[in-house]
Amino acid sequence: MLRPALDFVLSALEQIQENSERKLCASRTAIDRLFQTLPVMSSKIDLLAAVQARVAVCTKCPHLASSRRQTVFGVGNPDAEIMFIGEAPGVDEDARGEPFVGRAGQLLTKIVKAMGFARADVYIANILKCRPDMPPGSFGNRVPTPLEMQTCRPYLVEQIDIIQPKVLVALGAVAVEGLLGTRGTMRELRGRWHSYNGTPLMITYHPAYLLRNQSPSEKRKVWEDMLQVLERLERPIAEKQRNYFL
Repeated sequence: MLRPALDFVLSALEQIQENSERKLCASRTAIDRLFQTLPVMSSKIDLLAAVQARVAVCTKCPHLASSRRQTVFGVGNPDAEIMFIGEAPGVDEDARGEPFVGRAGQLLTKIVKAMGFARADVYIANILKCRPDMPPGSFGNRVPTPLEMQTCRPYLVEQIDIIQPKVLVALGAVAVEGLLGTRGTMRELRGRWHSYNGTPLMITYHPAYLLRNQSPSEKRKVWEDMLQVLERLERPIAEKQRNYFL
């Protein structure tokens, strides 16, 4: 995996050189750091791919394995500073094989961009890798059962251990239960720092909640949680960002 990654970087540098009027220069220190980083990134990609391969053929929950279109593993930067964790794929995610691509996912992407990141900069995953099955003819999505979350949780734990994000963000009370094994109301949980195995954990509302509740005050609560995340990462916060969602 190292060779393709190196080829990609060199190709990008060549394109910058061709499209720039100024000569492209890089210090020996910068080059050394680049080559030190590539093996780590490649290793994470390989490790995640191995877990994803096991997830793709998982039948630990036979009822979910038989009803899903495909598993939904996770997406984003394997070296991400922030990892967002939801509860389970919905119908759109089950069709696409990617988490948070429906209406709630579009809102999450908007929030990520407002924080100053591209969606590809962060990592997004769910507690469950399969969409919870629904009775024939029914619509919507059901909440994962505690047993389903307990069964699937080890895959998420592996993802977190490989990526080693600086901050985790749990989206909604169900995600919190699946990650920490504890129940609680969002009123009690959100807006303050928790910890998952030593990693700072911010709990906030699921984007789907904001779609149901269009109150500006609820949107502001989520944004205040994200401002705390930016502060924890020691990211500069512009005045426009501080006033966002007001």
